[in-house]
Amino acid sequence: MQIYNTLTNQKEEFKPIHPGKVMMYVCGPTVYNYIHIGNARSVVAFDTVRRYLEYKGFDVQYVSNFTDVDDKLIKASQKTGMAVPALANKYIKAFYEDIDALNVERATLNPRVMENMDDIITFINELVQKGAAYAVDGDVYFKTREFKSYGKLSGQSINDLEQGASERVTDEEQAKKHDPLDFALWKKAKPGEIAWNSPWGKGRPGWHIECSVMATKYLEDTIDIHAGGVDLEFPHHENEIAQSESKTGYKFVNYWMHNGFVTIGKENEKMSKSLGNFVTVHDLVKKVDPQVIRFFMATTHYRRPVQYTEENLAEAKTNLEKLTTAYRNLDYRMKDAEAISADEAVQHQFKQLVSDYEKAMDDDFNVQNAMTSLYEFAKLMNVYAEKEQVSKELAKAMLTKFETLMQIIGIKMPKQELLDEEIEKLIQERTEARANKDYARSDEIRDELKGQGIILEDTAQGTRWRRE
Repeated sequence: MQIYNTLTNQKEEFKPIHPGKVMMYVCGPTVYNYIHIGNARSVVAFDTVRRYLEYKGFDVQYVSNFTDVDDKLIKASQKTGMAVPALANKYIKAFYEDIDALNVERATLNPRVMENMDDIITFINELVQKGAAYAVDGDVYFKTREFKSYGKLSGQSINDLEQGASERVTDEEQAKKHDPLDFALWKKAKPGEIAWNSPWGKGRPGWHIECSVMATKYLEDTIDIHAGGVDLEFPHHENEIAQSESKTGYKFVNYWMHNGFVTIGKENEKMSKSLGNFVTVHDLVKKVDPQVIRFFMATTHYRRPVQYTEENLAEAKTNLEKLTTAYRNLDYRMKDAEAISADEAVQHQFKQLVSDYEKAMDDDFNVQNAMTSLYEFAKLMNVYAEKEQVSKELAKAMLTKFETLMQIIGIKMPKQELLDEEIEKLIQERTEARANKDYARSDEIRDELKGQGIILEDTAQGTRWRRE
């Protein structure tokens, strides 16, 4: 299996630290609002990565944090009048509702900043004791320039970074910092802000420190995979490396993975709350089938951008329906499938398509190439479902494997439900009406069933149904 490592800018063979196990940390949301589609891209992309790793037999320890205190939460708290913890709880609950709708596996652990404050303070204190950080008037800053390999993830030089940092730093910050490149590990509390006691006075953590603390606390000093949006590569992930390696003395992460943006509009702008051009998952799932949203986001390679348009969502819906219809067609034939030998040509093609899917996913989780195999798989199921005789063993094997491969991208296959006796009788009556060319009664029954949410589909193998 090959993974594109942002640290080396190339694909590398994946070799986990512990055989059969994967330690994976994914930067989670700042919970001051509902997540938008851009936020959900990272969640869906790395849920798909995780699912494939589990399909390959790995035990994945998947940790993703909640940033439940920072500048954005404090501003939202002041604006709404809700206390920061209450605000965070509200949007954490909403986050779980949204990702459940998108069929995202729950993380092994979702640690929160507020629940790890003692560990954060201890971590910062160790950096101060090692001479990697310094305190000034209640703030604590990291000595960026003294971490000699700073910039290795983003590929930026210290000189370029120094110029950019100088432009961003206020006069007040400049007066405190030893160097414009230095970044905050601990921030002195302003009047009325939520705060915790520390060796440097009342305050709260800077943004970057929390992920270093939680990744090393709940996994190990060196982890297999660290993932997040491409916008986090600098400065967030760059700072994580500097903090973590300065504190532990070990390499922090073996494989860095970054997903592409969701873009919106004719100008293909990055979707973000700061630009005000976002669509929340909370709102979208009320209008669009969550499985369609999941399919739309999961079927583009994680490193590529996804363009959000109603047309692209509609196309995803059409493509998903093709796949689920093929599954239903073969599932319907299980009713009259026989205990006969499998068609060798079909069986060979089936196995080859599974192999092609796995080969694509082994190549840096190339889901787009994997989807090509799934569309061919769907065609094969349609063709096989039309055959006069169907092997029960082969049909079941194909259905089971197709369902498994679709689950990797987070899509659940439809399950036939038993109809109650009254509806069964109506379907049988309609079949007889059609045989007697009583089309008025046939249409009447179809309309009656539609009113009960039952959609009939007449196929070469007979009438089948689905719930609306």
